[in-house]
Amino acid sequence: MQRILVLIGFSALLAGCGLTETGAAAASGSAAEAQQAAQARQQEERVRQQVEAIDQQAADRTRAAADDAGK
Repeated sequence: MQRILVLIGFSALLAGCGLTETGAAAASGSAAEAQQAAQARQQEERVRQQVEAIDQQAADRTRAAADDAGK
């Protein structure tokens, strides 16, 4: 019986000091980090697409300049 009371007492102390809230905060922090990582991947993909478009424009301009020079 004393062990149960001791366990209840420790549980009350831990709950009172915010240990249970720390677990909840860590879980929500992980979700926020996951969302930031997803946004970073989306931004990386947009930048990659922009770089590819710029490369294609440069290739088109080079080809057009070569065609003009050959005429």
